[in-house]
Amino acid sequence: MKFEELGLAEPLLRAVRSQGYSTATKIQAAAIGPILEGRDVLGCAQTGTGKTAAFALPTLHRLSRTECRINGRGRKVRALVLAPTRELALQITESFQNYGCHTTVRQAAIYGGVGQSPQVRALNAGVDVLIATPGRLLDLMQQGFVDLSRVEVLILDEADRMLDMGFIVDVETILSRCPRDSQTALFSATMPYAILRICDRFMKRNP
Repeated sequence: MKFEELGLAEPLLRAVRSQGYSTATKIQAAAIGPILEGRDVLGCAQTGTGKTAAFALPTLHRLSRTECRINGRGRKVRALVLAPTRELALQITESFQNYGCHTTVRQAAIYGGVGQSPQVRALNAGVDVLIATPGRLLDLMQQGFVDLSRVEVLILDEADRMLDMGFIVDVETILSRCPRDSQTALFSATMPYAILRICDRFMKRNP
């Protein structure tokens, strides 16, 4: 299926073309439409299948259609992406930057292993899409630097890895702080019981 057939906004299609892509992968073709429709999505996909674009493109589409004109602290997080590692968080952030280059949607990554001051400055500057590892996100939430009360889209990438790394309780805590009507998309290579339990608890929009 061609990206032009998926209903994405022209600025996103322009960015996709500039990255050298024209045809959607299987997971992209399966997930982009339902996410655009506002449905919750459960995707079983391995690394390297194009799953980042499967959630980044429809998320950018949604946010860019109602782009925030507020700057600074008044600009709240509207989309949250949870990732298990710093490396993956940075890769996802780069994808959002590349695909959103023709929009005014802002993104930032927060993760452990480095000082928090630059990340806090990015948050204070205003962020639409926040890509985060669970531990650092909870830490900054507890310090009052992150407000999830306006989150519209919630994405869990490589959820099974977060489970394997012992983040499942942190993930559930974070999800419970997001609005109950947030759209949720979860991507995982495997579907152990703990992941299915999260789906049952937090997915409400016809997954």
